[in-house]
Amino acid sequence: MFLRAFGVLAGIALGVSTVVSPALAQHRRVPAPGELQLSYAPVVQRVAPAVVNVYAAKIVQNRNPLFDDPIFRRFFGGGPDTPRNQIQRSLGSGVIVEGSGLIVTNNHVIEGADEIKVSLADKREFDAAVVLKDARTDLAVLKIAGAHEKFPFLDFSNSDALQVGDVVLAIGNPFGVGQTVTHGIVSAVARTQVGISDYQFFIQTDAAINPGNSGGALVGLDGKLVGINTAIFSRSGGSQGVGFAIPANMVRVVVTSAEAGGKAVRRPWLGARLQRMTGDLAESLGLKRPTGALIASVVPKGPADAAGLKAGDVIVSIDGQAVDDPNAFDYRFATKPLGGHAGLVVLRNGKEIAARIALRIAPDYPRDELVIRSRSPFLGAKIANLSPALADELQLGGTAEGVAILDVDNGSIARSVGFQRGDVIVEVNGEKIARTRDLAKAAESGARVWRISVQRRGQTINLVLGG
Repeated sequence: MFLRAFGVLAGIALGVSTVVSPALAQHRRVPAPGELQLSYAPVVQRVAPAVVNVYAAKIVQNRNPLFDDPIFRRFFGGGPDTPRNQIQRSLGSGVIVEGSGLIVTNNHVIEGADEIKVSLADKREFDAAVVLKDARTDLAVLKIAGAHEKFPFLDFSNSDALQVGDVVLAIGNPFGVGQTVTHGIVSAVARTQVGISDYQFFIQTDAAINPGNSGGALVGLDGKLVGINTAIFSRSGGSQGVGFAIPANMVRVVVTSAEAGGKAVRRPWLGARLQRMTGDLAESLGLKRPTGALIASVVPKGPADAAGLKAGDVIVSIDGQAVDDPNAFDYRFATKPLGGHAGLVVLRNGKEIAARIALRIAPDYPRDELVIRSRSPFLGAKIANLSPALADELQLGGTAEGVAILDVDNGSIARSVGFQRGDVIVEVNGEKIARTRDLAKAAESGARVWRISVQRRGQTINLVLGG
């Protein structure tokens, strides 16, 4: 009875509240000008002129060999005047990072482009030339062509100082609608399991990023560039609040190489192959948790070897920054300036050992790149002489000599056999393959049976194929 009465009283109380609420509404008013001061507009006005739209065009052959048959043309049309090429267009965004007109964008925005144009915030358009492309980071550096003026540009922030919860703005050209600004926070830092590029160490944000934002700016409230927007996680194709940006510290490395006139990014070389820690590995090594980067192999006379590192060591920090996995180490190491040393802490037999490793580039020599055109299992494969520099680029760890596959043409025999970028051809029909010319000669032999030895990710694969 008490509970029921309490319910009635509660209903009366609620009824009274409902009656008085309209009276409270009489005190509502529109804020006077000046009472709402908070706005991102000053930051946007400062940084927006340095963000550009990037338009790339690629000519693609659209030729069907059946049109060479006059009978086919008679019944289905398509004579000599039928267009055999089509133009594929892509759009993205970019950021001016140097007053002379140096622009950073994503490599996937301009990959394979025959023509690139950039549109500034003031609606002017310019042709742009590729200065440097780096597929490993999915970054490219462009230069505005034919302009003799100082352009607005963004300074780099120290992206390692970002914290989860920091407010950021994303600026780009989503869906080609024009320059657009969105805001959000840093949702996570050091995302290493995204699978976008070789260097997987991303800033995650909930600022809306959509197709066309690729290559655009992620900036802090100080107006400095903290990252280049590069990808989204989406089931619909649009923003779902999970976007990823390449940290500014990595972008700076690529831009520095471009400013120095290089055609490739200069990075420190470790001279070792790293492996992810697992629970079982951690337990066998006496570690409390599976963290750090396990050294699987060391290149003789490389920097890691010279620093006294050995297979089985676990790298747990670099210059005082914790290393959770190989991707985290790769990022930290790659963003170190060349010429000095980095301090590592490794675990060996349960004890911490300090080591100093030299920050120098991997040695390289002529790659003698060529594409196999002879009728063989290698038809359509692009190959090169393997050097420490190329082995590092292909992430082959301790492998430092031989012949590596750089690329495989779509629809080629090499593709159907299953060859992949990074495969190292060791032996063909009993003959050791040391140089690209060795493989080219073997491919011309016209053999009816092919016995091929291939190294892939540290494993040796032996193939027997019919001619």
